[in-house]
Formats: sequence, structure tokens, C-alpha cells
Amino acid sequence: MFNLILFGPPGSGKGTQSERLISKYGLKHLSTGDLLRSEIAGQTPLGLAAKSFMDKGQLVPDEVVIEMISSALDNNPQAHGFLFDGFPRTTAQAEALDKLLNQKGTSIAIVLALQVSQEELIKRLLNRGLTSGRSDDVNEEIIAARIGEYEKKTAAVADYYKKYDKVVFVHGEGDVDEIFGSLSKEIDIRDRA
Repeated sequence: MFNLILFGPPGSGKGTQSERLISKYGLKHLSTGDLLRSEIAGQTPLGLAAKSFMDKGQLVPDEVVIEMISSALDNNPQAHGFLFDGFPRTTAQAEALDKLLNQKGTSIAIVLALQVSQEELIKRLLNRGLTSGRSDDVNEEIIAARIGEYEKKTAAVADYYKKYDKVVFVHGEGDVDEIFGSLSKEIDIRDRA
């Protein structure tokens, strides 16, 4: 099983590239936001637990999210691997994910981090805001704050995986096909190993 984490600040092209990677490599997209919505809609015990925290305005505890990921792994035994999107966001989550994957006899093969300048990110998000209807994509100050928050939180996760020599930084500006080619090249190196 080949598992990867795709990192990138808001506007880095993560959504575009993850769709292409999922299609090319037969990966299962694992977005914690999607998992939460699915479990809540299905009124599963995990979904109901998550909803009770969310209804109080609290973050869903890591243990609940890890259980949802465990369930998703178990429910997709045919998957070639998983592309983790939006998780882990903290070192504690990365450690919990590694422990879970180890119990399942697998691990994270690579962490791909898209690097895009703040100026380009702001430009992309303002453009996206013209059509997305997302209120957080139309204000430059809010965009800058989101990027800053991403940098603060995920820097620690990247440092965690650097210890295991799993982080590869990929230039995320320019032609979409070239960026995809760079990401694919890094995956191909490790997927054959």
C-alpha cells in the first residue's frame, strides 16, 4: 500500500493536483472534512460523537478523527494507497497517524509539500474568490492570516516527517502539467522502492 500526504497552503493547487494523483495512481482520497461529513450524515457512532463536539463549537478530538481514518482504511482494502489531505495538521496527529498505519502494516511513503510564494497564493485566492463564492477568498487580510496559520501549524508536521526523510518540497508555481510531472516523479521513485 502506498500512502502519501499532500501539503500546501490555501491556493497552492492541492485540490487540482490531488485529483490528478488519485486518478493516475489509483489512490483513495482521504479528506478528514469529507470523512466527518460522511460519518455525521450516516449517523454512525463516530459521526454522532463528532457532531456533539462540533455542536458545542469544539474541535473534534484527534482520537475520534483517527478512528474515522481507521474505519476508512478498513473499508477500502482494495485501494492501492491513500492520499491524505488536510491531515495531519499537528505533530500529535502525525504521530497518531503513524501509529495507526503501523498497526495496519503500512506507513506514509512520502510527504509532498507544494511551495508557492505568498504573493502568488494571494493572487490565486483572490481570483478564486471571484467565482467560488467563498467569503474567505475575497479579503487579502483574511487570506494572509490563513496562509500564516498554515505555515505555523504545518511547519511542525513537516519537521516531524523530515526526521524520517519523507518530505519532498515541490515548486508549485507555473504550468499545472509540469507541477504534476514533478509530483509524479517523486512518487514513482518511492513507489518502486
